[in-house]
Amino acid sequence: QVQLVESGGGSVQSGGSLRLSCAASAASGYRYSMAWFRQGPGKEREGVAAIDSDGNTKYVDSVKGRFTISRDIAKNTQYLQMNSLKPEDTAKYYCATEPARWLLILTPTRWTYWGQGTQVTVSS
Repeated sequence: QVQLVESGGGSVQSGGSLRLSCAASAASGYRYSMAWFRQGPGKEREGVAAIDSDGNTKYVDSVKGRFTISRDIAKNTQYLQMNSLKPEDTAKYYCATEPARWLLILTPTRWTYWGQGTQVTVSS
């Protein structure tokens, strides 16, 4: 069982930056892929970014060029650097991990372990 804890959310103005972190309780290591999802008010949960064990990444079109996903395997931690934030990025952000080395599918049902979420609010 893997437990995930997100941190780094908060409130920023449009154009600002935030860095989210997600620490795993167990040594998931390189055999796990990791991802970030978000869910805005009244919206379905959507995939934002994923990274596999080789460091390959995938992003939803709306965040390409603004968000960067990364991971530190030694620290069992993944990150989401968010720049040029927009009001439409406002959502609760969740990290997820899956015991699969090359999973880059941004569909929530493909991911087993989830954090509790951290709120990101972007004001105009």
